[in-house]
Amino acid sequence: MARLLLVSNRLPVTVKAEKDAVSVVRSAGGLATGLSRPHERSGGLWIGWPGDVSRLTDAQRSQVEKQLSDLRCVPLYLSASEVSRFYEGYSNRVLWPLCHYMLDRVPRQDRDWDAYRKANERFADLAAKHYQPGDTIWVHDYQLMLVPGMLRERLPQARIGYFHHIPFPSSEIFSTLPRRVELLKGLLGADLIGFHTVSYVRHFSGTLLRHLGLDTDIDRVLFQGREVRVGAFPMGIDSAAFETLAGEPGVLDEVKTLQERARGERLLVGIDRLDYTKGIPRRLLAVQRVLERDPSLRGRLRFIQVAVPSRTQVQAYAEYRETVDELVGRINGLYGTVHSTPVHYLYRSLNEKQLVSLYRGADVMLVTPVRDGMNLVAKEFCAARPDEDGVLVLSEFAGAASEMRDALLVNPYDVEDMADAIEQALEMPQPERQARMRCLRAGVKARDVHWWVASFLDRLQGLPSVAEKPPLPDGMAALDKLKGPGRKVLFLDYDGTLVGFASTPELAAPDAELMTLLKELCARPDLSVHIVSGRPRETLEAWFGELPLGLHAEHGLWSRMRRGQPWQALPGVSFEWKPKVKPVLDAFAARVTGSFVEEKTASLAWHYRKVDAEFGALQARELRLLLFEQFSQEPMHILPGDRVVEVRPRGVNKGRVVPEVLKEEAPDVRVLALGDDVTDEDLFAAVPPGGIAVHAGNKHTRAGYRVEGPPEVRRFLKALLGKE
Repeated sequence: MARLLLVSNRLPVTVKAEKDAVSVVRSAGGLATGLSRPHERSGGLWIGWPGDVSRLTDAQRSQVEKQLSDLRCVPLYLSASEVSRFYEGYSNRVLWPLCHYMLDRVPRQDRDWDAYRKANERFADLAAKHYQPGDTIWVHDYQLMLVPGMLRERLPQARIGYFHHIPFPSSEIFSTLPRRVELLKGLLGADLIGFHTVSYVRHFSGTLLRHLGLDTDIDRVLFQGREVRVGAFPMGIDSAAFETLAGEPGVLDEVKTLQERARGERLLVGIDRLDYTKGIPRRLLAVQRVLERDPSLRGRLRFIQVAVPSRTQVQAYAEYRETVDELVGRINGLYGTVHSTPVHYLYRSLNEKQLVSLYRGADVMLVTPVRDGMNLVAKEFCAARPDEDGVLVLSEFAGAASEMRDALLVNPYDVEDMADAIEQALEMPQPERQARMRCLRAGVKARDVHWWVASFLDRLQGLPSVAEKPPLPDGMAALDKLKGPGRKVLFLDYDGTLVGFASTPELAAPDAELMTLLKELCARPDLSVHIVSGRPRETLEAWFGELPLGLHAEHGLWSRMRRGQPWQALPGVSFEWKPKVKPVLDAFAARVTGSFVEEKTASLAWHYRKVDAEFGALQARELRLLLFEQFSQEPMHILPGDRVVEVRPRGVNKGRVVPEVLKEEAPDVRVLALGDDVTDEDLFAAVPPGGIAVHAGNKHTRAGYRVEGPPEVRRFLKALLGKE
């Protein structure tokens, strides 16, 4: 297998220093466990921060580096300032709350952006330094969202994957982020971008459409001439290890002790990092509500909440801890007795055996985050129940909810709903408990952490490499074929090629720079210039009628070869379908606010540039489907464009312009076609052998070259004039 180069914020190790001795111990987390096999088998490297080693002596630092090297780990040391600004600052004060829909916790200013960007550059530089041709690079999580793009710049041929371990929010939420475009472009440096759930994939796709104008085709999106894949890969756990541990004598003894001390009490358990996304306050209120509703449960119900300390240096977490402490104290003050305390609150870490003992001994497991990327605790609980008993109460806003449908799913914002679920869990008969748990365990076992790693890497390594499917060369490289003596004919699309798109067609009139450029092109005796557009002939005549160039309107239906000549229409074109189709487009325009219908001589266009990007794209797909169903027998074509659906007569396309123009040219004339959308593919197809087609954008194309958009098109044309 290809060597695996892993890049994550933290290395999968813990550095322990005691007096003169120092040791590096592998972590037992899900990511470390899942990636250990492919990391070792491939002879790969793992790049990341080893934690704070600033207090180590030089000798101890050398020992650490030696042990890390033996584990094939490459440390990237972060200064105290970088930890504060990159990790605790931008990563955890900006991206973490934003991705968890907690905008009120995002700082008013993102002062730490530069530190985040520079830290990402350091990770990218170190990965590029250790990269060997043929390596597979896998970047992990929100702290390193810029790294894929930075690696693509440094290593254009590399195979790069990225996995987002936290939720990806809806496009409306992500839109609030000032640096949204930079982060999206950073992610798009990868060949494969993975998320835990299909809903996160959908949110990401919607965000690309809203902010970069990139439409995702099922599981792929074109960016800078490359095909980027996106997919859902729900992360699992080492289920076999948890099941084995749950059967160990020491764990069973601990479970027995736990049950004896409970003295018949029903046991509820919650295990979380003390993080404001985990929903602990509302969970406590739900337990309180159960005790309020049913006094008979007082003294017969115990809730053990384990809160593992987290990000203790961040003020928001300290305030959150105070809130939890106060709630625990209030509930115990209201319902505790000399013999019974309803809430046992443990603010500390537990080892694996202690955790599994709690999983195995719980009657009900409460996993109720207000938002969570996946939540592996829910899966660990099921894996640790070989007795096929216990009930899982799970937040519908945890990524795990999309897989674990046999849990009792709850709205974590609804305290009454959670209280209902707790009561249902306590009253659930054993056959139902076991049936649900069997299904949950089967899913957890089938999709464990090793399945997750294999499914992502198989998809990534199965993609065509850049060498197999290279991106189109930069259009500027085509200039050498055009320069020099000899006559040249230029076929230029207008909207999206010579000018950017405007909210309405009339706002996209040519600017002074473009008019000057066209005049200079027309003044060259060795150049013949033709504008081939979907616009009406009246518009093209008004804008360009005084220039000595050819004009071709409505995708070639109308042509005027030279200034002053009359417009001529293609013969034999049928317009009979127009009165039938126009009411359908009008109905869509009436129901989709901001859209409108443009009528031309022989074509109709439904524009939705002013419509919300995601909604507009959905409506456009529905409109195209409806038109195909109702008018499949009519002599017309239905064309998706950039925020437009156009219907034109069959047999009319831009490609028909090319042979008509070339009739009057010498056989050795050189041809250049520039365009940006599906209508220009006909133009490219008609370019004769030896001609050049340049696509202005990111779409699939038959063109041999690519530029990014109108600014690059103008740069290309200026260079053709020798002005670059």
